[in-house]
Amino acid sequence: STWANLGLQDSASPLMEQLIFFHDHALLILVMITVLVGYLMFMLFFNSYINRFLLHGQLIEMIWTILPAIILLFIAMPSLRLLYLLDEINEPSVTLKSIGHQWYWSYEYSDFNDIEFDSYMIPTNELANDGFRLLDVDNRVVLPMNSQIRILVTAADVIHSWTIPALGVKVDGTPGRLNQTNFFINRPGLFYGQCSEICGANHSFMPIVIESVPVNSFIKWISKNVNS
Repeated sequence: STWANLGLQDSASPLMEQLIFFHDHALLILVMITVLVGYLMFMLFFNSYINRFLLHGQLIEMIWTILPAIILLFIAMPSLRLLYLLDEINEPSVTLKSIGHQWYWSYEYSDFNDIEFDSYMIPTNELANDGFRLLDVDNRVVLPMNSQIRILVTAADVIHSWTIPALGVKVDGTPGRLNQTNFFINRPGLFYGQCSEICGANHSFMPIVIESVPVNSFIKWISKNVNS
C-alpha cells in the first residue's frame, strides 16, 4: 500500500486481478442501486399524494420483486466463478508449507531437503532505515515468479491466517488441519502481509514477506541454502 491509497493494492497475480475486476463490478451495481433509491426517496418529498383511488399496483410490485433477483444473479454468477477459480489447484512447481505459531511463522520447502526456517518480525529498535515498521521480517520467503506455487498452511497452537493482499491469498491455518491453495506471481518484488485471524494479543505482529525473484535467482538461493 502507498499513502492515500483508498482502493485495493496493485495486483501481483492473475487471481488478484480477477478479484479487483469483481470488486469494481459489484461496486458499480451498488452505485446504480444507491442512485436509484436515493432519487426515489428524494422525489417522495415532492409527492402531493392526491391519487385517492390507487389501491394496488401489481405491475410495479412484480417489477420491484423480479428486478432485485436479476441484479443478484449478476453478482452471484461472477462470484461463484471466482470462488471456483480460487480453489483450483494446478500443477505446482514449488510447494511451500507455512506453520503459524504465537507469534511467528515457520516455513518448509517440501521439495528440497533441509530448507526450513522461522520468520520473526523485526523489532522497531532493530529496523533498518529503509525497513517497514511492523511489516519486515528477519527471514523472507523467497519464491520464483511466473511459476505455480502451492502453499500448505496449518498452525501449531491456535487459528492463524496466512494473508498476502497483493496476491489475493488468504488461507486459515487451523491446528490439526492442513489447508492448501495456489497462486502465480507475475512480477518481481516484495509483497507484505499479516496474520488476519484473531489468534491472540500479538496477532498483528505476525508479518509475512514474500520476495519474488526470477527462476534463476531462486535456483541459486536454493542451492546456497541446501549446501549450507
